[in-house]
Amino acid sequence: MSNAISWFEIPSTNFERAIQFYNVILEAELQPMEMDFKMAFFPYKDGGVGGCITHGNGNKPSQEGTFAYLNGGDDLSIPLARVEKAGGKILMPKTSLGENGYMAIFLDTEGNRVAFHSMK
Repeated sequence: MSNAISWFEIPSTNFERAIQFYNVILEAELQPMEMDFKMAFFPYKDGGVGGCITHGNGNKPSQEGTFAYLNGGDDLSIPLARVEKAGGKILMPKTSLGENGYMAIFLDTEGNRVAFHSMK
């Protein structure tokens, strides 16, 4: 097993608002798709860990329990600076993890607790 995580889903109450939030903070375009429920996929490379925003599958946003660490790129300060401008809230600013890099925790527009991780 190369990764403990193979997929993650972040629930939304307002699908379009959630897509816009993540498009802004990641400077990426999530790819929406409808099956039995709505999904918008985060960008990822073949063999990497993928994930999506979901709506209509019974999952509800939460500040408690499991949460995802998104790739903060070369320096998570850059996407973190976009969080509040996009409607989110920073819960924990950029914090050193010593030789394991840095992390920061935020709330998205849907009320999900999410984190960034980067090495710088």
